[in-house]
Amino acid sequence: MKSIVLGKVMIVCSLFFALIMLPISLRAADTIKFGSIDVQKVLNESETGKKAKSDLESLIKSRQSSIDEKGKAIEKIRADAEKQASVLSAEARKSKEDELEKLLREYQRIVQDSQSEIKKKEGEFTDTILREVRELIEKIGEAEGYTLIIEKGMVLYSNKGIDITDGVLKKYDAFKKSKK
Repeated sequence: MKSIVLGKVMIVCSLFFALIMLPISLRAADTIKFGSIDVQKVLNESETGKKAKSDLESLIKSRQSSIDEKGKAIEKIRADAEKQASVLSAEARKSKEDELEKLLREYQRIVQDSQSEIKKKEGEFTDTILREVRELIEKIGEAEGYTLIIEKGMVLYSNKGIDITDGVLKKYDAFKKSKK
């Protein structure tokens, strides 16, 4: 009876040992290759990212000049109203105040519209670049046999040797130049 139980225990132990060793032997057969990428660096330092940033800055400057003009007009009307406050009738003063309030609402609307437009453009630029970079990373991952490529910003520690950001950056710039 003891020999039967001992035999079953040996079989179970052998199976357990085999199950434990199977993943180790599979890992030994296939090399595991990890990579990390700093996507923010690609966004900021790629030629496409730099051009998008420049385009965005141009848009901001053009919107800012429009906002500044409106602000100067409001300040001029406000200064005129303050100078004339003592000589204007109550009705004329009320008219100036209404005009000033209307201009202030327009000014606030222009500021909000400009901010929304800039935020939308920035999102479009970022989404386009990220989509292209993701596609490129997938191609690199498949072509170079990576098991896993992760975003560097989410990693607390990694060996510097797995950082593929510079290579992706070069390939992305080359890819964009070849498309032109």
